[in-house]
Amino acid sequence: MRRIAVVPGSFDPVTLGHLDVIERAAGLFDELHVLVVPNPGKTALLPISRRVELLQKSIRDAGIAGNIVVASWSMGLLVDYCLEVGASVLIKGIRSQVDVAYETPMAIVNRNLAAVETVFLLPDPAHAHVSSSLVRQVAALGGDIAPYVPEAVAEFLQKAPV
Repeated sequence: MRRIAVVPGSFDPVTLGHLDVIERAAGLFDELHVLVVPNPGKTALLPISRRVELLQKSIRDAGIAGNIVVASWSMGLLVDYCLEVGASVLIKGIRSQVDVAYETPMAIVNRNLAAVETVFLLPDPAHAHVSSSLVRQVAALGGDIAPYVPEAVAEFLQKAPV
């Protein structure tokens, strides 16, 4: 039986911490779907299509091996996508206790709705303090985001007004 997992996120923009989680998850599963989903609680910096492009380029540039599919999903529940592609596991990167408190109820509901388990992966400590929100804020104020994001993202955001 193939082990298929989904790493969902807004990836607005993708960070080095995201890539760390994606790389480690790719080594644990036969197929990994990196799924860009909208976050209705936040104003997006980048359109979903651009986030998909930057994720694909960042994964390729980082040399992350594995059977990785980058896609987007905006209709229905996340577990609907999991059922559609045969995934039984969601992967969530957890940076702090705040993330655990936020993700735990969703993990329980996803298990109850569709028998999809959630696996929490801790980030590399070098990236544990970085979030997409922080990157957006630093970029908007003219700061250097290069230490926190893949090169493709840094280059794109330097050219595009934030």
